[in-house]
Amino acid sequence: MIEFGKKLKHLREGRHLTQTQVSKLLGCTPSMISAYESDIRRPSYENLVKLSKMFHVSTDYLLGCDTKSALNTSKLSTDEINALSSLIEIMQSKK
Repeated sequence: MIEFGKKLKHLREGRHLTQTQVSKLLGCTPSMISAYESDIRRPSYENLVKLSKMFHVSTDYLLGCDTKSALNTSKLSTDEINALSSLIEIMQSKK
């Protein structure tokens, strides 16, 4: 199972964000983000929720209770969601 810190770092780097940028969005210090990513500290419930919203994943995903990440499709049309679903299926079939 992937630790919280590795998931957070993967999500942060996937968005091309620095620890400083994430800390500003979260309202904490860069050293706090570093401690999260090093699995030295765990975020408060409030920060856990903020991180899940920031990266559009569930808190369960961040905590390792769910292996699937979620995409926020609330602002997409049905056609756009269907197109995205088709693309995901194509990409998964290649592996």
